[in-house]
Amino acid sequence: MTVSRRQALQAALAGASLPAMTAPRLATGIEGQRKADLGDGSYVNPIVPGDHADPTILQDGADYWMTFSSFQSYPGAVLWHSQDLVNWAPVTAALTQNIGTVWAMDLVKHQGRYYLYVPVLQDAGTAIHVIHADDIRGPWSAPIDLHIHGCIDPGHVVGEDGRRYLFVNGGRRVRLSDDGLATDGPLEADAWTPWQYPQDWVVEMFAPEGPKLFRRGDWFYLVSAVGGTAGPPTSHMVTVARSRSVHGPWEHCPHNPIVHTRSADEPWWSRGHASFVEGPAGDWWMVYHGYENGMRTLGRQTLLEPVEWTQDGWPRAKGGTLTGPLPKPRGGRPGPAGAALSDDFSHNRMGVQWSLHAPGPDELARLRWEASGLVIRGKGKSLADCSPLTCIAGDRSYECSVELEISGDGHGGLALFYDERGHVGIGFSTTQMLTYGYGQEHTWMREPLPSQVGARKVHARLTNRENVVTWQHSHDGGRTWVRHPWQMEVSGLHHNVFGGFVSLRIALFSAGAGEVRARNFIYKGLSA
Repeated sequence: MTVSRRQALQAALAGASLPAMTAPRLATGIEGQRKADLGDGSYVNPIVPGDHADPTILQDGADYWMTFSSFQSYPGAVLWHSQDLVNWAPVTAALTQNIGTVWAMDLVKHQGRYYLYVPVLQDAGTAIHVIHADDIRGPWSAPIDLHIHGCIDPGHVVGEDGRRYLFVNGGRRVRLSDDGLATDGPLEADAWTPWQYPQDWVVEMFAPEGPKLFRRGDWFYLVSAVGGTAGPPTSHMVTVARSRSVHGPWEHCPHNPIVHTRSADEPWWSRGHASFVEGPAGDWWMVYHGYENGMRTLGRQTLLEPVEWTQDGWPRAKGGTLTGPLPKPRGGRPGPAGAALSDDFSHNRMGVQWSLHAPGPDELARLRWEASGLVIRGKGKSLADCSPLTCIAGDRSYECSVELEISGDGHGGLALFYDERGHVGIGFSTTQMLTYGYGQEHTWMREPLPSQVGARKVHARLTNRENVVTWQHSHDGGRTWVRHPWQMEVSGLHHNVFGGFVSLRIALFSAGAGEVRARNFIYKGLSA
């Protein structure tokens, strides 16, 4: 049965369910990248494609701001801006100092100041930090350790008593000082009781996490996730509780879970970890993350779903399985969607486009921008341990290329990088081409380069068509290309295999005792 866009919109407005349909093609924007806004008053998820997990959202007048878990990428905590909840563009990175692996944050404004509560995984375990700014565009302060250990996923709220609190995973809570920069009391257990799903449901684990709180009328609402963020497609979910006081008692929504992937046939898997926000016209919406069916390599992408309120004051999700288009929020002003990934390296775009994987304290000193390109000093011995320079792609299929110049005794190149154990790529020394697959360099595939050409200058190109990767290189300025003999299938390079919660990112790398000069990185989204 064919479902028209008009039928989809009418059904969505009426709250009706739809028969199964093929997901429509998204609109395309800059560089052929997909975008959510279809240009006819409707949108299709994701609103922020690619690896943008654990969204935290802040309404600040007519402006909306959102950031996501940045894990081991630094600069991190990139702030995105919108005025209509559908079109989002990155603005700046709030966190530049490496304090560990950054998980789900909470972005808030209190008495004119902006705060970002940042949970991190460190060698000694988890801890929660805070950074703050008087202008959301920065500068942001250095991180302050709140000495809240063994906790993740902070959710800030101001209680009816005027005091500030952080709710954290596992039903716990801690009171903050009035300035929000220190704790004011012990970590309290049993501050809220997570909702329990039926025991026969197929999930990853209970894992109560992601508490986000807001006040509507006389009620405080606590939105949280259970079920595990990955594992089976039916794991994650969104649950709601409410209370007239931040001190409880909390009652569970009779409609829990209000969002849940119930079948692997749905277009979005493991939907959960929601934050609520009021739209420009006063209606309500949720942002949360989910895996795209068959494309776990893209990571958890940001989704937007409309919410209605029942007469007895409970929220209901209105987007169904997010299969088809939905009406855009009313009253907003469309703005830029995404940003160009192509880079001539004439400006420092660290934190907005590029980030270093697991950098050391002085890692940025390895990079220098010159008129002739970006120079990356070598580190480590291979792609695995060189802290590559990465960027997030949000398209199911894409192509990118870069000009490289190699000097010294190292090698560098172009790669797709999940983590130290999972990556693929091609690299070049001044004499050889190297091949990385299955997370390691395959020395048997080393190829000598023509002596009359050398490998000081080389063009490298990758084409990724829904997880099938083709490599090419050129030594004559990109006029003729040589296809690599190994086409790689990379659909297994994701969290369910390696852990880490991240995505397969484009990477430029420089390893060993040398330097790599990069010029003219060009990205293009490819239609399916």
